[in-house]
Amino acid sequence: MDLTTVEGLTSALEAGNRRALARVISHIENNTELAMPLLAALYPKSGRAHIIGVTGAPGTGKSTLVNQLAGAYRRRDMTVGVIAIDPTSPFSGGALLGDRVRMRDLAGDPGVFIRSMATRGSLGGLAQATDDVIMALDAAGFDRIIIETVGVGQSEVEIASAAYTTVVVEAPGLGDEVQAIKAGILEIADIFAVNKADREGVDRTVMALKMMLNLGAPEKFQVMHHGRMLPVNLPEPEKLPRGWTPPVLKTVAISGEGAEALMEAIENHRLYLEQSGGRILRDRLRAATELRVILRDYLLEELLARTDPGELEILVEAVARREVDPYTAVRQLVHKTAD
Repeated sequence: MDLTTVEGLTSALEAGNRRALARVISHIENNTELAMPLLAALYPKSGRAHIIGVTGAPGTGKSTLVNQLAGAYRRRDMTVGVIAIDPTSPFSGGALLGDRVRMRDLAGDPGVFIRSMATRGSLGGLAQATDDVIMALDAAGFDRIIIETVGVGQSEVEIASAAYTTVVVEAPGLGDEVQAIKAGILEIADIFAVNKADREGVDRTVMALKMMLNLGAPEKFQVMHHGRMLPVNLPEPEKLPRGWTPPVLKTVAISGEGAEALMEAIENHRLYLEQSGGRILRDRLRAATELRVILRDYLLEELLARTDPGELEILVEAVARREVDPYTAVRQLVHKTAD
């Protein structure tokens, strides 16, 4: 197979060629001339996988839990793609690969594909090309795709627009039990996993989460978008199941305790989304978000390509000297290039 052409890469990827998949992802990450044609060819073949986001503060044991979760799915004979969003190296600009080191138990399993991606300055804990890589893994036929985010606090809510099921990992002994609420994490969670449950204080953490969930229990079905709970009016609401209440589960990732229960909760949420129409709604929200991001980036590139670098530098200096505000400067640029 010719792995230097779109046709060759697409055929090889569909045939299960892992080398072809790795090359496709590299094209996407590096935005080569083959990236756009590959994405266009693969997009119609995607849309079958269930996408799971795993997020939480650093030190909660996310990577080890993902390792156990992937193992639980493999015991069910499901294939798993894992995207580990790592911090960017300040020297090379690449991923630091810490998560792949912690997931070494999955190495060599032909039913698991792990890819580390660098955040490359993205503040939301997700790399810029994450959505496209998810689509490539989906087109490659993986049953479940797990995204593990870098864990950067409030911006972590970005995961909600990329995944169907969002698992928020907490751990006792990390400080204030209600810190999740301050970080906006409570609103995006479909499932809570209180990891390191063999530590002292786990019951206090579980109780705090359950109490906050009861205080904020939704009255009707809601969908998450950019970290906000958006009420969605579905047709024939009397036929819908009652709103999903995020379960709070205890796990001990280092021993695998609770991994099977976590997998069952994820599958229950997947069924809930399918039966309630929630998956279709989340697909629409994902599509809307993706279109806005692509449109923003495309228009920015087009605008900069039509702008004389000297004129842009003059505007930068004027804004820096407070002679013109940035909003007025942007309007000037847009109107000038439109003329």
